[in-house]
Amino acid sequence: MALRDTTRPESAGPASPVTPPLADADRGRLLSGAHHDPHALLGAHPVPGGTLFRALRPGARSVSVVVDGMRNTLTSEGGGLFAAVLPYAEIPAYTLLLGYDDGEQEVADPYRFLPALGELDLHLIREGRHEQLWQALGAHVMTHQGVTGTRFTVWAPNAQGVGVAGDFTYWDGTQYPMRSLGASGVWELFLPGVGEGTRYKFHVTSRYGHRFLKADPMARGAEIPPDTASVVTASHYEWGDAEWMAHRGDTPVHEAPFSVYEVHLPSWRPGLTYRQLAEELPAYVKEMGFTHVELMPVAAHPFSGSWGYQVTSYYAPMPGLGSPDDFRFFVDACHRAGIGVIMDWVPAHFPKDDWALARFDGDALYEPGNPVRAEHPDWGTYEFDYGRTEVRNFLVANAVYWCEEFHIDGLRVDAVASMLYLDYSRDSGQWEPNVFGGREDLDAVAFLQEMNATVYRRCPGVVTIAEESTAWDGVTRPTDGGGLGFGLKWNMGWMHDSLEYIQKEPVHRKYHHNEMTFSMVYAYSENYVLPISHDEVVHGKQALVSKMPGDWWQRRANHRAYLAYMWAHPGKQLLFMGQEFAQGGEWSAEHGPEWWLLDPEYCAAGDHRGVRELVRDLNRCYRATPALWQRDTDPGGFRWVLGDAADDNVFAFLRYDGAGSPLLSVSNLSPVVRQDYRLWIPQEIPAWEEALNTDDVRYGGGGVAAGAPGALKPEDGSLRLTLPPLATVWFTPVR
Repeated sequence: MALRDTTRPESAGPASPVTPPLADADRGRLLSGAHHDPHALLGAHPVPGGTLFRALRPGARSVSVVVDGMRNTLTSEGGGLFAAVLPYAEIPAYTLLLGYDDGEQEVADPYRFLPALGELDLHLIREGRHEQLWQALGAHVMTHQGVTGTRFTVWAPNAQGVGVAGDFTYWDGTQYPMRSLGASGVWELFLPGVGEGTRYKFHVTSRYGHRFLKADPMARGAEIPPDTASVVTASHYEWGDAEWMAHRGDTPVHEAPFSVYEVHLPSWRPGLTYRQLAEELPAYVKEMGFTHVELMPVAAHPFSGSWGYQVTSYYAPMPGLGSPDDFRFFVDACHRAGIGVIMDWVPAHFPKDDWALARFDGDALYEPGNPVRAEHPDWGTYEFDYGRTEVRNFLVANAVYWCEEFHIDGLRVDAVASMLYLDYSRDSGQWEPNVFGGREDLDAVAFLQEMNATVYRRCPGVVTIAEESTAWDGVTRPTDGGGLGFGLKWNMGWMHDSLEYIQKEPVHRKYHHNEMTFSMVYAYSENYVLPISHDEVVHGKQALVSKMPGDWWQRRANHRAYLAYMWAHPGKQLLFMGQEFAQGGEWSAEHGPEWWLLDPEYCAAGDHRGVRELVRDLNRCYRATPALWQRDTDPGGFRWVLGDAADDNVFAFLRYDGAGSPLLSVSNLSPVVRQDYRLWIPQEIPAWEEALNTDDVRYGGGGVAAGAPGALKPEDGSLRLTLPPLATVWFTPVR
């Protein structure tokens, strides 16, 4: 239907009252993007003689108000402003008709809408207690006052003004100024007609008058680097893992089997998307017997070739592998295969990119105001200001977000030690003590406690894991007992000591025997994970098998023996991809694991494929033997059988399950066969049998058996065994 034009003589009504001009100050601030309340100036407002309509449309040739099919042309005021007083006693339902050189466009006026964010949300944001912050801030497709569009909200308390810019404004940041919602520091604007897939940023005017574009800190979608815009997104995914979610927390994690395969998703099979990975990775992890997969950071980061530890979009899965719903599909596929999903989470620091979090509204906001305190000394990044209520809320809600929105089963928190200590990597004079004169960062402690307590309260079955490399007391102690509240902690001491030992030539190992036994002095001080992670197979540290001494056969034998010792040692375990088949080269984020080594045309059955078969059998035996995991945090679940045989390079110990049933692990880390080796063992077990032997020919070993086929029976309170060279053997009672 054609619009009636009131500017035509035949349809012109009575003369309109004179349009009151904007005050110079308001006009200047509005056009420069520095006005805190554009809704008071734009839109429709009752005035003497009718209703004042004013629109800001830079680049438009004309703007008209359309009411009941009648077109009322507004007068240009310059600078992209158009206004007129029209003879309506009450504000009518209206649209704007915009004229451009290439045609006309009819749109709803964003400045006729009430705020789309409620008072409760603002109250919780001010209090720092909005546990679902992503539902209040960011870009949300919604229907508001009967109109579909997107609500944009952002926290920028120091800004003079904030606007929305995007591909729909040709990145002009002045067209859609946002309104300040008062003391909360939140800015808001509902834009009708803007929907999913829209690229956007926030146009920020600092209190110093500087203007710049910033990606949305709460964006749930991001462009593929090197592009840096945020993307409006909404989830339409229907989950199929209800049974997994209902039962994942049935057994406390420290009393359950927990064997983790660590993966860098972009390089596990380079070129695969989330949905393609969902077809391959869960099946592989299940076949290998791991209980969980741990993903190196999946939050969006600016350099696609990196490992992901410098995050710029904490609420957006990295877009290069697919959409957020594609990532949900991947997690769902893991759960349907019976695999838990842990992700690395990085609240210790963030990069300085000028389009991201750094000095977000022109001032230090997410980082501390003190430049010395803000700079992370090791990584060229900023640290978070854990003492600021809103920043702490941003991070706590982010931890909850991944668990609730993506059904993540665990968060491995990166670089916890760098957060806990004020003097971390800082020399004297580069840090200030806390109020008690100590070096502990009390704000970081409070943040970690709040994060853990909130995640465990809101997300049953989720585990948090600390990568904490010092002897901080109580990392896995509950928060109500003064601890940090993590469920598990990486045992960096065990990792360093055991790798130091196993890299020695066997002839020298007797001088380092305590490096293997010392871990039992503190094994029950925390709930531990034993990690052989990506950090141990990069930067010249060599792959695990390449750390081992000797020729190729001896290296693989050491590798196999070490893994079986690790699986039997108290604590959960984590192994980085590629190490399960003893690849010799360091990990490359560009090329990923050296899968070609498993090609039958390249290697014999007992070579790399044999090591992989061993890891599969380790996991299967581990999961079927409660003695190896049920009492990981109970000193009564462990007993040395032989811990001082330094000259022999032999270690033997018992693990017990809750019913007292044992597993005996014996490691001979010398290259000689030890015949008729005597071990004193408990009398109550009448006969033992070999459960796993890393020297089995199937694994690439020499096939030396620990005893005659069948049962091994104690004599005079001891077992007499043949110990294979560079091997670990597990024994269980004969049933």
